Amino acid sequence: MSDTEQVIADTVAWLERAVIGLNLCPFAKSVHVKGQVHYSVSRATTPQALLQDLIEELNSLVAIDAKLRDTTLLIAPDSLQDFLDFNDFLADADQALVDLELDGVLQIASLHPQYQFAGTSVDDITNYTNRSPYPTLHLLREDSIDRAVKAFPNPEAIFETNMQTLENLGQAGWDALKVGRTM
Repeated sequence: MSDTEQVIADTVAWLERAVIGLNLCPFAKSVHVKGQVHYSVSRATTPQALLQDLIEELNSLVAIDAKLRDTTLLIAPDSLQDFLDFNDFLADADQALVDLELDGVLQIASLHPQYQFAGTSVDDITNYTNRSPYPTLHLLREDSIDRAVKAFPNPEAIFETNMQTLENLGQAGWDALKVGRTM
């Protein structure tokens, strides 16, 4: 298995075991089962190169019918390993949406192995709701989000439910999922 294939395999394992398995995102299962999640591995080693890959993926996603590709996970195993650097990069990512006139069409969610919500400690288990094996930009269609939210009875409760799920699971439970990077 190549490094790129391993990065994708680690990400799929995390999606299936944590995101779908713990129901952290109630909308993920249907697009995963339908094969509508595109996994793109950026080999960029600088933020500038990652930004170019992001622009490519944003353009690619918007050009493809949602029935074929509803969402993209742009995985960056070789760049922005530090969460603060990754977090700073998100301003450039959001600016790319504006520059491409895709603001309101697509949005970008952030996932990172060191993800930390403001006001939490590094080891707070609730941070794991957004912890992925590698720095990852989740490109989502606004129309799909709107449809999913309408179909979900209480979307604002997802965040609180996720926090409770992880607190109940604890660090040992998370570790037992084996959803980290394997390379």
